[in-house]
Amino acid sequence: MRDRAIRGLVLPATALALGLATGGCMTAEPVKVTRFHLGAPIDRLAVAVQPNPSATNVAGLEAQLYGDAVRQALTAQGFAAAAPGEAAPLVASFTLARTVRETAPARSPVTIGIGGGSFGGGVGGGGSIGFGVGKRRAREAYVTELGVQIRRGAAGEVVWEGRAQTQADTRSAAAQPAATARKLADALFKGFPGESGRTISVQ
Repeated sequence: MRDRAIRGLVLPATALALGLATGGCMTAEPVKVTRFHLGAPIDRLAVAVQPNPSATNVAGLEAQLYGDAVRQALTAQGFAAAAPGEAAPLVASFTLARTVRETAPARSPVTIGIGGGSFGGGVGGGGSIGFGVGKRRAREAYVTELGVQIRRGAAGEVVWEGRAQTQADTRSAAAQPAATARKLADALFKGFPGESGRTISVQ
């Protein structure tokens, strides 16, 4: 009876610990978005999307992913995509920065709990011990920021500006460039033009 009582307490505790260990990965972070504009209407004209190389630390195919995501988000807001090489009335230049930072140390891979129950003979006793098995490894996250400026022509006045930032565990699917690009661009232009000067969180 005593062995059966102990097993009845240990197994649920162990199952709970295993559930926490396997399900403890970083969840998707919301996107922090800030927009600036003068409050004047912005005509939905043709817009050319181009990177700003002086303020972008990502290039090549990855930068192209972000350019495509910005173009699609603008199209969803009613703007027309300018043909390559076309002198469009609006130009959206984007900046991109991606860094890696260390987050809090991860849980030990497995935590085992040992519990004690009541015993026969009118004597009651209880207790539990938890200890980790395995080596802790610090987690890392990509912190990605996308900024966009919309101008009237290549050198005209800025009519709208915004930036969006998020982070994701480097080992998660949310950290893949294509997923991050869509998430940031969609959040940045959600409810365009948005409230000027206010920082919001978009899930």
